[in-house]
Amino acid sequence: MTKQKTAKQSEVVMTEMVLPNDTNTLNNLMGGKLMHWMDIVAAIAAQKHSNRIVVTASADSISFKHPIALGNVVTLKAQVTRSFNSSMEVFIEVWAEDIPANKKTQTHRAFFTFVAVDQNGRPIEVPELVPETEQEKELYEGALRRRQLRLILGKRMDPKDAVELRAIFEPDFGKEGNGE
Repeated sequence: MTKQKTAKQSEVVMTEMVLPNDTNTLNNLMGGKLMHWMDIVAAIAAQKHSNRIVVTASADSISFKHPIALGNVVTLKAQVTRSFNSSMEVFIEVWAEDIPANKKTQTHRAFFTFVAVDQNGRPIEVPELVPETEQEKELYEGALRRRQLRLILGKRMDPKDAVELRAIFEPDFGKEGNGE
């Protein structure tokens, strides 16, 4: 297995059309349907990075900026932002396009986390992610803070152990002479 991969190697673009069965009573795409599509595109990106079976560990920071109307073409783009031991954070961006009106709008963004597993469902190591572009580097750096926040909210990490988050709220944390 390759020990390192770039974010670009995991990139996936998926396109769907909003049909009547996908909408609510306001003729907008149902949130659950969009989350289903987001889970699929993100899982494919995680699989491309890990070359393994993956399972969804968390879906967070889903922001619903704009409704997506019946008849819109929805484009979802996903790529791994950072990998840890067996988990990977995936960033998803969603655009809605009204083709007759020639209007395209970014409607949603989200971060999902996946865990690579072996054939018995046990976590397995994944390649390190190497960011290349400025945006990839920014997402990579933020991934550790987002991971610590997820772990704290999931009661899997004590807040006092979240060094990356403490540095945001305590600018002198970790500097010489402050007792750390």
